[in-house]
Amino acid sequence: MIEAPFQFETGAATDTGRVRDHNEDSFLTLPEAGVWVVADGMGGHHAGDFASRTIVESVGSLGRPVSAPDLQARFMDRLLRAHQLIQDQSALLNGATVGATLVALLSFDQHFACVWSGDSRIYLLRAGQYTQVTVDHTEVNELLRTGAITAEQALTWPRRNVITRAIGVHDAPQTDERSGGLADGDIFLLCSDGLTEHIEDHEMAETLTRFAPQAACDALVQLTLQRGAKDNVTVVVVRVSAAQSAVGAWQ
Repeated sequence: MIEAPFQFETGAATDTGRVRDHNEDSFLTLPEAGVWVVADGMGGHHAGDFASRTIVESVGSLGRPVSAPDLQARFMDRLLRAHQLIQDQSALLNGATVGATLVALLSFDQHFACVWSGDSRIYLLRAGQYTQVTVDHTEVNELLRTGAITAEQALTWPRRNVITRAIGVHDAPQTDERSGGLADGDIFLLCSDGLTEHIEDHEMAETLTRFAPQAACDALVQLTLQRGAKDNVTVVVVRVSAAQSAVGAWQ
């Protein structure tokens, strides 16, 4: 049996926050299948947690893929199933909005893909550079892209939290994807917007550099809580290392 070229160390943490009375975020970590997911639900009367939970439960059943295309196909099939179940729930609630944002990291062999819908995010720390892989599906981002508003205006735009895509909301799942090759030492961070509302990019990068994945997740959630945590907050961190390399020492 050929050894996989990379191994993964995963951490995850979630919290209801200081304001909300229940947690509508869900996450999934399946390193053996090469899948990590964060979903942020929306909709009243616990519809949001139904939506996010449905996504992670459906994706969690995809099994063991045999190739990168097989992983992609299995993931999209489970995502479509979740989308349909969420729409069925919306119909039971007389058409009420039920849905969830999604970010997913998929990995097979030496390759990765990031799939997303909404304003949850994936970041990549590589060789000291911390970059946002995803592009927020938000109304304010569309206005920025077209030049209708400035970056300064976007910071206080009254509808800056309005999203334009989510799973379960439109006729079919609307997702974007970015893919690439893995590198030894890569660190991916997946999060709901409850984190990015309070934590700056450089603070995330510093935390990922200092701590192992689980400790980094715990530290970021605690920092969010210290700053008020207006929303649910969820963080998943995945550290990539070459299979033959020794695990480094962490603080």
